[in-house]
Amino acid sequence: MPDGAPVTAVEETYTISQLAEAFELTPRTIRYYEDEGLLTPRREGQQRVYTHRDWARLKLIMRGKRLGFTIAGIKDFLDLYEVGDAQVPQMRFLLKSARDRITTLEQQLRDVQQTLVDLKDIESLVVDHLAKKGALDV
Repeated sequence: MPDGAPVTAVEETYTISQLAEAFELTPRTIRYYEDEGLLTPRREGQQRVYTHRDWARLKLIMRGKRLGFTIAGIKDFLDLYEVGDAQVPQMRFLLKSARDRITTLEQQLRDVQQTLVDLKDIESLVVDHLAKKGALDV
């Protein structure tokens, strides 16, 4: 994933193909993010024109997806950037979202750990049973 958009004195613009390539996405995925209101490129005729703002928003979208946030949650966070106010509302929202996600992941981790314990118990029982029958191949 790219670290940042190139910076020039003149506003750099990007095509959907350039963004797709830079972020290793398909154009269809970028259009989906548009449909969901996460990106709002301007139009020049039929062509979408993306700016540095769109690049930055796409970078945040990708980070949110990687961290397991829903599209709706990412949209809520991005919408707060439109409000301004020294980013306090979005930081509070992000803090709550991150804490909620941590709680969910910790529960999933406990569930996976318990599942592993259960599977290892089953494995042990089956190995013992097969060994007693002289049928243990592995």
